[in-house]
Amino acid sequence: MKRRIVMSMLAGATLLAGTLLGTGPAGAADVPAPAAGVPAEFGTDWHDPVTAAPPVERPSGKTCEVTLAQAQFRDFTPYRGTYTPPDGCGDRWSKVVLQLDGKVKGRQYDRLGYLHVGGVEIFRTSTPQPSPDGIEWSVEKDVTRYSDTFRTGRDVEMLIGNVVDDTYTGVLDVKVTLTFYQGRPDGKSPDRVLTLDGDSALTTPRNSERIVAEVYATGSGGGCEEYWYLTVPEPAPYSCKAGAGPYREVQISVDGRLAGIAAPFPTVWTGGWSNPFLWYVIPGPRAFDIKPITYDLTPFAGILNDGRPHRVEVSVVGVPEGQTGWSTPVNVLVWQDEQRARVTGKLTVHKEGDLANSSVHRPGSEHRVDTEGAHRLTVGGYVDTSHGRVTTTVSRSLANTSTHRWTDGETRDALEAAWRDDESVTVGGRMTRTHRRYTMDGTTTLGAGDRLRTVLTLGDRATVVGTHSGRRTTWSRLDNSYTGDATYTANVPRDQRHAVGTTSERYRLYGARGCYDRTLTAVQGVLTEDRNRC
Repeated sequence: MKRRIVMSMLAGATLLAGTLLGTGPAGAADVPAPAAGVPAEFGTDWHDPVTAAPPVERPSGKTCEVTLAQAQFRDFTPYRGTYTPPDGCGDRWSKVVLQLDGKVKGRQYDRLGYLHVGGVEIFRTSTPQPSPDGIEWSVEKDVTRYSDTFRTGRDVEMLIGNVVDDTYTGVLDVKVTLTFYQGRPDGKSPDRVLTLDGDSALTTPRNSERIVAEVYATGSGGGCEEYWYLTVPEPAPYSCKAGAGPYREVQISVDGRLAGIAAPFPTVWTGGWSNPFLWYVIPGPRAFDIKPITYDLTPFAGILNDGRPHRVEVSVVGVPEGQTGWSTPVNVLVWQDEQRARVTGKLTVHKEGDLANSSVHRPGSEHRVDTEGAHRLTVGGYVDTSHGRVTTTVSRSLANTSTHRWTDGETRDALEAAWRDDESVTVGGRMTRTHRRYTMDGTTTLGAGDRLRTVLTLGDRATVVGTHSGRRTTWSRLDNSYTGDATYTANVPRDQRHAVGTTSERYRLYGARGCYDRTLTAVQGVLTEDRNRC
């Protein structure tokens, strides 16, 4: 008989049945004996959630703080309020930092949330799952690039969709603040931050000389798109099916013409892989601070600057037609030429490679699906500005490979996958190359006595190199690695799960600005290591 385990459930989600991805004998043989001071298994409380990512750098000087939202989320009713600019710090800031402080206790799923100011999405997040005794957590984010939005009063909307009833008792109590640092802006923030209207239309200022779109793309809301990387093509016998298989690509178009491509980050939420004990203390990369995909649309500036609305649309390759499950809000960041009332230009290059997307099912006692996907796009154009003609060329190359193996009944389920997203942006004699690599390697097994074990590693890596006339001007290298191994008894009350687990995250960031290297380890909910190597 097929075993069924409840997976993660984000805002708006329905339960996804289907055992997911490990194996292991029951009892003490699951993992090595804990170190001194560590309990033999998870109790009713554990360390508050923490990540190894670096804190936001904060400048010195005068600060002003504004409470942006304060709410208790029990259902799907958004918080609505009004933002008023800070009093006493002027309207130009060297930095603006958002901080969310949350607390929850009891029992609750992970939930997905957003925060809009004047219609601009400035923050997207998910929540940790609580202990019976309660947890608190904090997230901070540099939101300086939205300074244009913060200079005038705006409507605020925030939602972390939740369900509270006799079983799921956790009320999400959150407060979000903005801290403004008075001082000279760094000159990198856009002059305008725009959103699309209800018809996906965008009208840019006629003197725009640089245009960047950012998309907070998340597969969520229940169903299999929450776990898109595990889906299989028809007619493979698996509980999550999706047309051609797991290849996903987030595309943006201008007036129906492809303008940008990107690989979505394979976020694992805090109930993912059928095993919340992996995530109670250390969440997966980006789970609390969902980063937007960025697309440089400057080659299209000559088209967009004609004063008329243009259709800008986002789509996700691989999602079965008519199926929901992806959220793709768009912000458009614009830098203007103060010396020109109008900037003209032209799209001069548009080269799209063939989209490769193949998933092959090999049946057997262990089923297997091998997936390969790839795509290339190069766009180029120029704008005639007050400081001369500026040519921008953007090239992006995507590739995805994965091998998904599972047994009948899905009592053993394993995935090994890698994504590559390489991008180069050339502006005049300056070039920025970004090489992104995402990896996922895990197995979940439901063994004797309904002991469910998940062993998982995740990787978020990126290298950025900037050059001018062939000489390197800046560089950075990110390596964020997560490892987890957790086991519990499924299909029993919470106090009978006898859960054990060890998780670790190492976040390394090196570059022209210095070094950051921090490792966290948690065992049975106790933080056993917090080490800085730089």
